Amino acid sequence: MHLSEVLLQTLGIRQEEQVLLVTDTGMVEVAAMLRGALEELSGEVVVVEMSPRRVHGEEPPACVAAAMASADVVVAATSRSLSHTSARKRACEAGARVASMPGITPEMLRSGAMLADYSQVRELAERVAEVLSRGERIRIRSPSGTDFEASIAGRKGMADTGMIHRPGDFGNLPAGEGFIAPVEESCSGVVAFDCSFSGIGVLEEPLVLRVERGRLLNPPAALEEAFRSESSRWVAEIGIGTNPSAVLRGNVLEDEKVLGTVHVAFGDNHTFGGRVEAEVHLDGVLSAPDVWVDGEKLVEEGRLCFQ
Repeated sequence: MHLSEVLLQTLGIRQEEQVLLVTDTGMVEVAAMLRGALEELSGEVVVVEMSPRRVHGEEPPACVAAAMASADVVVAATSRSLSHTSARKRACEAGARVASMPGITPEMLRSGAMLADYSQVRELAERVAEVLSRGERIRIRSPSGTDFEASIAGRKGMADTGMIHRPGDFGNLPAGEGFIAPVEESCSGVVAFDCSFSGIGVLEEPLVLRVERGRLLNPPAALEEAFRSESSRWVAEIGIGTNPSAVLRGNVLEDEKVLGTVHVAFGDNHTFGGRVEAEVHLDGVLSAPDVWVDGEKLVEEGRLCFQ
């Protein structure tokens, strides 16, 4: 499938719509590929290039934020994620459809999760989100050493389906996850990431992080700067991958979409139902998990139990 066909399927871009491609100086090749594909769909494609943000979740410049809020469609292909920023949230509130593609590579644009059957991705993501929305408590264990629990009572499960067609819709591309903001203070235990972690990339050995009363106790030395603020250490998100075409690459954007993986994030979650506002949102991915919601198995050894 050609890249323009993927963007048409996922974003539903029309010829008369104004499309804004937000990128940075670290994404030159990707930006060129996306611009060419977007220009096949829209008669008005505007490209805004900024300096790379320092960390995932850092706000873009005010002029970029203003441009995002005035576009019909925003494609954010940036080195660091704009997903969990006030700029992205305000753009959606203004009616823009926003696709966030942090750290995407040329290879990822041509293969794997990006070329998935998004009708299947949507079905799986919505089913996971429904289970999470009904649930009150979640537990995660994994062969790498994870043993983690949290309350999800009163929080709404979200589905990242890849179908970004209505005004105000937002999602990742590539897409494919059901996720939720857990009750912050309820999170406790050990999370052993064995696939990848934002800001580090592929993990050669498990990264074992400890959480107590919702907060990270042992920030990794490699990310000391990212975790310098108190707000950055809150558990922000628990998600389950639902894209059968996704492959593990050492890139969190795709790794967290791999079918049956679990990702846990720290930092900002105010854009999807949580209470934490932070300058960062950092995800880590673990493989082959067992996941229970209210004592019922949702994932067993990395396989969704309702498939």
